[in-house]
Amino acid sequence: MYRPPILQMEDICYPILAVLGVPANLLTIIILSRENCGLSKCIGAYMMIMAVSDLSVIIINVVLYEILIKRLPHTSLHHTNFLMAIVYLMAVSLELSQWYTVAFTVDRYVAMCCQKFKTKYCRVKTVRILAAVILILISLENIPHLFVFQPLRIIGNISWGIKFKLEAFNSPAFVAFTRLKSFRDLFCVFGSIFLFNGLTVRHILVSSKSRRIFRSQRSENRRDTEMESRRKSILLLFSISSSFMLLWLPATVTHFIAGHTMYSDRDYSSPAYIAAQTGALLTQLSSCTNTYIYAVTQTKFREELKDIAHTPVFDPGSHPCTASE
Repeated sequence: MYRPPILQMEDICYPILAVLGVPANLLTIIILSRENCGLSKCIGAYMMIMAVSDLSVIIINVVLYEILIKRLPHTSLHHTNFLMAIVYLMAVSLELSQWYTVAFTVDRYVAMCCQKFKTKYCRVKTVRILAAVILILISLENIPHLFVFQPLRIIGNISWGIKFKLEAFNSPAFVAFTRLKSFRDLFCVFGSIFLFNGLTVRHILVSSKSRRIFRSQRSENRRDTEMESRRKSILLLFSISSSFMLLWLPATVTHFIAGHTMYSDRDYSSPAYIAAQTGALLTQLSSCTNTYIYAVTQTKFREELKDIAHTPVFDPGSHPCTASE
């Protein structure tokens, strides 16, 4: 039976994403919970919430929807209420991944460029409050997704599957809702990351130049540990931001151009459908990359990763009975 190339690509890529993404994000959460990575508590808190949001994307969007629901058509997974809840959670989890990345970018800007405000803003308490506020706002914003679907069919008084309500799909309110979200994603999310990264770079270049002049005047030859720490922070920030923008840009641009009509196109050979599905795949790939970025850019993270890899699952020396003997 012929299967379109875009579906063949999904059949291969999504299981790979699940195999790579779930263990990677779980390992990140375990390593960060140990607090031995040499990171500030604020950076560690942001990395933790990003790892949790990335793990939720892999579980909900990739494992549940792309692998199980799409490939098990005649199961209870296709109950209408369950599908509507999954579609809602998919939208929420993806947007949380977006805005937590923006929040991390702003935090690094404040930490490096706003020394007077740094002590008040760059705290774990602030991270938790901001994460909770973003979660509540995104959850409320996506409530309309629960009202634009209807059952695909009803069998024995039980609703199965979902499809767009025609009246909702063509309503000015829904069109405005999707347009505003696509505008916000393209200009607010990407614009914020570009803006704050640009301001951070400008500040670092100016301060680095002043610091080099000051040290040369004092004839200091020892290592500048502060500048090394800044370089590591900048490398981490830019690696996360660059990966995010590269992987999210195709889906964001496609959604901005096509709007809500991208949801109705099911022509597997059409450029619009291929662009939409490829963009969706790349956004979910972005939920797998942070762990590998940490491993490349953070020496102590690599050491913790190696420590976990060399730790046996069952260590007889640590067993209570062995210890008591």
